[in-house]
Amino acid sequence: MENTVNFKREQPNLSIIVVSYNTADLIGNCLKSVFAASNITKEIFVVDNASTDGSVTLIKKNFPAVYLIANMENRGFAAANNQMLPQCKGKYIFFLNPDTEVVPDTFSKAISFMDANSHIGLAGTKIINPDGTLQWSVSYKYPGQKHTTNELSELPGNIACVLGASMIARSELVKKIGGFDEDFFLYGEDQDLCLRIRKLGYEIGYIDSATVVHLGGQSEKNSLSSEVWKKKIRAEYIFYRKHYLPKTIKRISRANIIKAWWRIITLKLFMPLAKDKTIAREKLGKYQVIYHEAKK
Repeated sequence: MENTVNFKREQPNLSIIVVSYNTADLIGNCLKSVFAASNITKEIFVVDNASTDGSVTLIKKNFPAVYLIANMENRGFAAANNQMLPQCKGKYIFFLNPDTEVVPDTFSKAISFMDANSHIGLAGTKIINPDGTLQWSVSYKYPGQKHTTNELSELPGNIACVLGASMIARSELVKKIGGFDEDFFLYGEDQDLCLRIRKLGYEIGYIDSATVVHLGGQSEKNSLSSEVWKKKIRAEYIFYRKHYLPKTIKRISRANIIKAWWRIITLKLFMPLAKDKTIAREKLGKYQVIYHEAKK
């Protein structure tokens, strides 16, 4: 691990953490938008997870004010964010993906929202696609929640979780609960963090007035669809084992097996008639992964 900047500095309003993995073509625009943010005092951290595309060199050359850690191995999203938590001096921490661009007043609006809503521990921003259309970023249920009995009863608020690509949290609260659970490598860590915060009595919020543009999926852009689905489904089962009763997990697995089995049969049956066989094969691979993970 390489520390490239001395961490002694004055206390800012906001600590911004960006975790990067082979996003040299994107992180430059992300950081430009972060530095352009107005009406706040901020510190900007980047943790690079052993990129091989020149990301570290780009950041050192063009953004010397960034507090950079360059890992020698890919430690995953959760662990990389946690590396910077002890260094964060801001009242709030903003977790941001490298494949995003921040609207100039987003950070100031996010801070104002959190200041005005002390009952909210963490909040997500509005996220839009590059064409301006709204991107999904809020969930009102956790994975498999419909199969639960009383594991998630009496949680505060109606938002279950927000997308980890752009979210702000109370620094003391995040540090109190130990940050992200590092059992999650890439997927599911945002859902887990939100649930743990709600279990402490805080609500999860959504800031409609704060906007971030998100390209999406850049960390996995070179991965096969089946490999991505393996990571996602395995992350779901980590979440289940951590938060649900064994009988609930059995119900979830049984439901997944039945649904996946039916979809596999129908996809194989109608594959010769599919207009786009590539999409059909990707769907088949997805349900095969779901089936095999549920059978374990």
